[in-house]
Amino acid sequence: MNHKLIVFILILFGSIFHLSAQKIRVLSFNIHHGNPPSEKESVINLDTIAQIIKHSNADLVGLQEIDVNLARSYNEDQAKKLAELTGMHYIFSKGINLEKGEYGTAILSKQPIEHVEKHFLPSPVESEQRSLSVVEVSINKKKILFANTHLDLKDKNKIAQAKFITSRFKNEKRPIILVGDLNSEPTDPAIKELGTLFTKTTSQNGFTFPQDNPSTEIDYIMVNTASHPKFVNHRVLEEKYASDHRPLYVEIDIK
Repeated sequence: MNHKLIVFILILFGSIFHLSAQKIRVLSFNIHHGNPPSEKESVINLDTIAQIIKHSNADLVGLQEIDVNLARSYNEDQAKKLAELTGMHYIFSKGINLEKGEYGTAILSKQPIEHVEKHFLPSPVESEQRSLSVVEVSINKKKILFANTHLDLKDKNKIAQAKFITSRFKNEKRPIILVGDLNSEPTDPAIKELGTLFTKTTSQNGFTFPQDNPSTEIDYIMVNTASHPKFVNHRVLEEKYASDHRPLYVEIDIK
């Protein structure tokens, strides 16, 4: 066989193997509306947030505490701006109206977003409105659901919101990646409720809050157990400046 042909075949098979083995890179990050805790409240630094996202090379990003057209963040649409700075597709999901703008969460995706759902989460006890956003994307020829949320601080609300999420996805056949600031430690009832359907990246996702000396695990990346996920390269990024949370990253292989 011609030597050049052999080399071509080896390269081709290597490329096919690489594609089949490619992981889905996921980042979850509560960005504190772009205000670094060590700075004055008037300082908004989305450039640093964007650099963290770009450096992670994540395919899918769930962001919490996003401002849209609020005076404290110079009336900028932060979801749109971060999408522009990272070159990614995006959606914004409102939690509440605030001043003359909105406050909530956002999803960024390298791949086009094919379908969008936005749900307001239940709050049995009066509190700030929270939302669940869900997008469908195609990655490695797989249809993936990517969900992002920021659960309430109050226990009754967190439990009700976790039950809403498991109810929404209990009959779902597609792989589901769920990320967010869940304001719950691993032994809390809300995490146990989500654990009936989802599995975490590791036994501990890692301490992400507060950013200067993390001592609690409240940010999560999960996948529905039915997808038989494998997690690799899980880490909490060593980022102390940009937000009061540290970013959480993992690579996922879904069958």
